Amino acid sequence: MSDEDIRRVLGLLSQDDTLRAFASLVLGESDGLPPKTLHRLEAGGLAARDESGKWRAAPERFRELLRARAEPAEALSDEERVLRTFLVDGRLTTLAMRRDKRLVVLRYIAMVFEPGRRYAEKDVNVALRAFHDDHAALRRYLVDEELLSREGDAYWRSGGHVEI
Repeated sequence: MSDEDIRRVLGLLSQDDTLRAFASLVLGESDGLPPKTLHRLEAGGLAARDESGKWRAAPERFRELLRARAEPAEALSDEERVLRTFLVDGRLTTLAMRRDKRLVVLRYIAMVFEPGRRYAEKDVNVALRAFHDDHAALRRYLVDEELLSREGDAYWRSGGHVEI
């Protein structure tokens, strides 16, 4: 499909006579339409004849044009797909997920904490509350999965991806 095909369809629909004829075909009313107009619609792919020779609208032409001009779908990694599923506007939608998916989310959340720095529990809670109201469960998951370590009231990042 070319830009010329799109221009042709838009040009047909920008003319009152062909627009009215196309609308009539969509409504199933082909009687009395000028043959010249029907043939112009047919040339643009907007009209076709069925098995009995009766004219009908061909709205599938719009789908063809859109599909031909659509941008290819953005290739997402499995991790990006999981993050888009469970994080909406930066907030975690649920904590109940399979372990493999939860690990992807937890590794992402762990990146909030700077490696080599110790955090008081209240600071960890504040950071985790930005992701989910149940900050205690998040903190527990991070410690259980060894993404955060704890000694007394101090926490530090002990696992996960480090951006350089």
